[in-house]
Amino acid sequence: MDIILKYFPGLSTTQRERIARLEPLYQCWNRQINVISRKDIGSLYEKHVLHSLAIGKIIRFTPGTRILDAGTGGGFPGIPLAILFPEVYFHLVDSIGKKIRVVQAVAEELNLENLTAEQIRVEEVKEKYDFVVSRAVTQLPRFRQWVEKNIRLAGKNALPNGILYLKGGDIDPELKGCFGKAIVYSLGEIFEEPFFQTKKLVFLPIG
Repeated sequence: MDIILKYFPGLSTTQRERIARLEPLYQCWNRQINVISRKDIGSLYEKHVLHSLAIGKIIRFTPGTRILDAGTGGGFPGIPLAILFPEVYFHLVDSIGKKIRVVQAVAEELNLENLTAEQIRVEEVKEKYDFVVSRAVTQLPRFRQWVEKNIRLAGKNALPNGILYLKGGDIDPELKGCFGKAIVYSLGEIFEEPFFQTKKLVFLPIG
């Protein structure tokens, strides 16, 4: 929890309480359904929560923004972002039902009224959103093909509408196939922990 407050010291009491409850909730669910790697569960706040919240260091979503978390897995980055931005609507989707059940249970326990979770393939999602967020579910060019239909053209945030994609390693080959002007943020310049040295946030505007 301390690592979150280190970078987000201005969290409200409610936000702090919700983030503090993430660890026991995920530890409990992970004993039943393996939604987080067993070797990572002890580093939940660094490798999952703070990693997800990196998006909040790049953009402060305006109230009323609609966001799709495509391939959310156990709820990342969607759940931490829904805590950080209580006036923003988040739709978390994944094709694996047991993972969505965990997401729904965690969201209910935390009383996150700005979040819905659904078992559905992202290719089948019809609604429109301002941004699509995700954590490395596939190669970026393929991901763009899946979700660009879901991004509305008119925007109301500091960044134009598009994709916010968390990924590690060498992403240059993927960017060449994206057919758009991507902006790459190095998370190692935002967070000092060694885990983030190879992590990137890719912003790909659509439209």
